[in-house]
Amino acid sequence: MVTLARFGMAIALASAVAGATAENLKRFEFSTSDMASATCAFTSPLPADFAVLAAGEYGGRPTDFQIDQSGHEATRIDALVNSSNKPVILMLGAYEPTVWNIGWTRGTEIAGVLVSGYHRQAVAGLPKGTPIINSTYDNRGPCGHFYIKADQLDGLNPLARRVFGRAVDKVYLSRKGKVVIGESFDDQTELLTSADVTPDSFRDQKAVLAGPAGLADAVRKGILRVATAADVRAWDAATRKAASADTPPVAGGNLLATREIHNGYVVLKGFELPAGLYGAHSATFIVPKGVPVPTGKLGHSRMLDYNSMHCTGALCRAGR
Repeated sequence: MVTLARFGMAIALASAVAGATAENLKRFEFSTSDMASATCAFTSPLPADFAVLAAGEYGGRPTDFQIDQSGHEATRIDALVNSSNKPVILMLGAYEPTVWNIGWTRGTEIAGVLVSGYHRQAVAGLPKGTPIINSTYDNRGPCGHFYIKADQLDGLNPLARRVFGRAVDKVYLSRKGKVVIGESFDDQTELLTSADVTPDSFRDQKAVLAGPAGLADAVRKGILRVATAADVRAWDAATRKAASADTPPVAGGNLLATREIHNGYVVLKGFELPAGLYGAHSATFIVPKGVPVPTGKLGHSRMLDYNSMHCTGALCRAGR
């Protein structure tokens, strides 16, 4: 009886799927181009002879968008490959989430790509069907993860021998998001790329603009306004008033005082912080009483919140 009951349920489920009308169905958009490979190997055979050329840096030039949930704005590296003698296997690595935009000279054959990094990596500019192994820390790829810096090259040859059966022929260090891989060329050389996969196709359409572009967009939309000297004085006065009468004075001034604000904004509405608020892109956000505290990652920024009278963020520890 149990077997028959289970069989009846299976028939019912199958009938439900088979009975789906055309109006209920649509194309399922799914790309495996930047997913981790099942194994640390190309599924198609390698050329009889090829060069292994590696390139990368910590991160390329900043973009105004995100490609993952790391809280970092995406960077972009334009890589031009020129190899007239033999096909090329590329080993590309960056720490930051990076879109690799690939171009090549006429006559160059790119036989495959192993791309890696800490955060998400994506490869654009190559024809569909080009073998790509995408193995990063974030996607727990089968080849582990690496990124390329002048002082971090020790692991490249062992990995290249494991995957390709030979060591890396040469490493090219990217500078400010650009790198030429292979032989030099002149300005008259014809450069090619493929429109099959574009850099912008990896943009997270649901995420706000990243970095300074995201802050400027929030100002345009009336979500933020630029903080003034009066806003700074008001916060300092409020923190002094809120301090306990038993709090001893601190030599050199009040640690709660903001002194000055670099890249300061007053929050007018609830919003999600843009990615990439690190280093020179860090900011100070003043949250008036009754306004929701922004969500998202502060990075190197800080939040001065009238609701709690607390300073939150890395800069608060510096007493600035």
